Amino acid sequence: MISTRGAIQAIVGIAISVVAIAIVLGSVDLQKTAAVLGRTAPGWLLVALAFLTVDVLLRAFRWQRLLAPVAHVAYRPILRYILVGYLANNVLPARLGELVRSHFLGDREGISRTTTLGTVVVERVIDTTMVVAIAAVAILVLNVRGVITSAVTIGAAVVAILLVGLIFGIAAHRLPGATAVARWAARWPRVGDVVSKLRSGLSVAGRPRTLVEAIAISAVAWLASLIAFTAAGQAVGLELRIGEAALLVSSVALASAIPSGPGYLGTYELAAVKVAEAIGLPTDEAFAAALLVHASIIVFTSLGGLISLASLGWGRTARAADIGETG
Repeated sequence: MISTRGAIQAIVGIAISVVAIAIVLGSVDLQKTAAVLGRTAPGWLLVALAFLTVDVLLRAFRWQRLLAPVAHVAYRPILRYILVGYLANNVLPARLGELVRSHFLGDREGISRTTTLGTVVVERVIDTTMVVAIAAVAILVLNVRGVITSAVTIGAAVVAILLVGLIFGIAAHRLPGATAVARWAARWPRVGDVVSKLRSGLSVAGRPRTLVEAIAISAVAWLASLIAFTAAGQAVGLELRIGEAALLVSSVALASAIPSGPGYLGTYELAAVKVAEAIGLPTDEAFAAALLVHASIIVFTSLGGLISLASLGWGRTARAADIGETG
């Protein structure tokens, strides 16, 4: 049963997507976009699909490395869990797929779902930090001003808040007064247990080797994503310089982080169109490239998610049931 808060988040997310779609439709020529898509070069589209696949495979590997300090999980099931989460993001609003993949991994591997969610939070912080850094460098290279710069500045402020929150979550038990707070929280054992498990997941960010591995894998994954967007641009006749592709990729990623409708529909395309306007790219071609990339991501992750879900099954595994994992 969906909670009132979840229902409100879903309604707000869908409303954001509807508004974004309306703005996009008022900013592009749909007939011209259709004509551009009709001339799509299959070879370049296959290149884009190949690098989008590499991107997903690397993200699964990164999650495996983030989970390593908590428990060893083989790569193949990790890939299945992350694809199920992506499938959920494609059909559910407000990025609820992050909760779904945490649930599936925790349920199937006998690991606390709350701890697993903590590693996902670390993953999100790393990704947000990297896309803001990519966007900031691209803005400097392209000498962009206006709303794009303001959006990236806001993104940088959000990153700072996330980093402070992550550090606090890891080290809260060492801060002055932590003992007194722990005694007070002991009145609610269930709450204390959840906090402890969440901190266990967040603490993977406090391991230098794990953090460096995750950042390095993230850098390669984002490079693959950048190449995929560049190839999609080539497929529709849009030749992107490295700085332009970097700004487009980072902007659609930041837009996708906003809780919106299923599959980030609307916000993804709106970011691409507005960035194209800001840096002088033809909006119809940029919109067409964004549609190709977005559609490819949704189709690939949905098919992969359905196959993974069929393999994993919906019910709990015997192993999870025997362990009795509830957190």
